[in-house]
Amino acid sequence: MDLGIKGKAALVLGAGGGLGGAIAQTLAREGAKVAVADIDREAAERTVAAIVAEGGEAFAIAWDLADLSVIDDNVSQVEKRYGHVAILVNNTGGPPPTPVSGQANEQWSKFFRSMVLPVISLTDRVLPGMRAAGWGRIVTSTSSGVVTPIPNLGLSNALRSTLVGWSKTLAKEVGGDGITSNIVLPGRIATPRISFLDEQKAKREGRSLEDVAAESSASIPVGRYGKPQEYGDVVAFLASERASFVTGSIIRVDGGMIASI
Repeated sequence: MDLGIKGKAALVLGAGGGLGGAIAQTLAREGAKVAVADIDREAAERTVAAIVAEGGEAFAIAWDLADLSVIDDNVSQVEKRYGHVAILVNNTGGPPPTPVSGQANEQWSKFFRSMVLPVISLTDRVLPGMRAAGWGRIVTSTSSGVVTPIPNLGLSNALRSTLVGWSKTLAKEVGGDGITSNIVLPGRIATPRISFLDEQKAKREGRSLEDVAAESSASIPVGRYGKPQEYGDVVAFLASERASFVTGSIIRVDGGMIASI
């Protein structure tokens, strides 16, 4: 299937590895020109190297999402190289495991500023270019916790849920301009973030990491953790011409794990 995105400029956040890296590489394989953004420049450069090794086109941007002052300059870098951003993939890091109660106001403010506000501000920055072209794709990666709250991930459950309401509202506002806005929910995908959460759970419960991972795998109907590439494939489809009638949606990539309708 031709996804119809050859030559289009894509900006992928958190693309130094894990889900973001897989998304960036998949978009590049489909012919998109990819700006690989990550707080860790070396990690971003590794993703770029992997893309270039496969014949794709990409460059790296060191980007601290908590610093809202760099949004315009960083987007301008992409525009100078590739033209307006046609595909935006919002993929941010997550906060540490915590209960939802008893967290200091400073914690809420810190992670709202690094996980929520940058997504909204960056999207506002690229929307004029999408509107002028009559085409755009905004895909925001959140967490299964926005559907079924995950124990001890209180900050993540609450803050990422904000982006669900924002994305759904945005979809209605920009649909007539040829722009779609969708949310993607990862289940347990085999990334460093999931390994970290499994390790924290094992320590908290006094169990082995292998036991925690086996228990988690058993809760997934397909019987295993997902592969980053499987997640990247779904995001690439939503970012494509073929997905022009899919907007305002929440797409689960979870192997059937999320326990809700």
